[in-house]
Amino acid sequence: MEDVKRYLILGGVRSGKSVYALDLANRLGGRKLFVATAEARDQEMKDRIAEHRARRGPDWDTAEDPIHIAHLLEQKAKNYKVILIDCLTLWLSNLILKYEEKKVKQLLDNFTRVLGRIKGCYVILVSNEVGMGIVPENKLARAFRDWAGLMNQRIARTADEVILMVAGVSTKIKGDGNSETSPEAGGKERKLKHEGLSEGKPSGKA
Repeated sequence: MEDVKRYLILGGVRSGKSVYALDLANRLGGRKLFVATAEARDQEMKDRIAEHRARRGPDWDTAEDPIHIAHLLEQKAKNYKVILIDCLTLWLSNLILKYEEKKVKQLLDNFTRVLGRIKGCYVILVSNEVGMGIVPENKLARAFRDWAGLMNQRIARTADEVILMVAGVSTKIKGDGNSETSPEAGGKERKLKHEGLSEGKPSGKA
């Protein structure tokens, strides 16, 4: 079986992460599936979806699912060489708006487990890095920021390579044995004790 990898592509808005992910997928070649998590709720989002679709071209299959991407990934991985999910941040936003905190955590846990089991298929995940700006002024936005940070950490631990995009420039921050992620020695996850995060839950605080 071909030695396949899981990639996490991180960056801010318009940092070039989607373009990088698409180029990576095209270089890997083979049958490709694009998983879109966005919902066309307004004209701006409709325009962005159309832009992404035009950029991909006709040699891509597309699946749209704002919630159940773990099931979709598990079902489709055996049929494709490359699956690109864009983006995890919108998926997380959909979960937070639809479900209570406990359910959000369950779905994130399940996705991480499924991602770790995937064999024989390259998986490319796009996500926003949202924790480098100002502290949001409202509780929901702060909770989203915390959830996004925790999600990115968990996906990064599972990913074989993590790429950070800044101003269209890529920097590999994990891969080829040149970096470490947050688990303690022995594979135990580091306990987050600051501001109510000891159980892996966002605090909603600044």
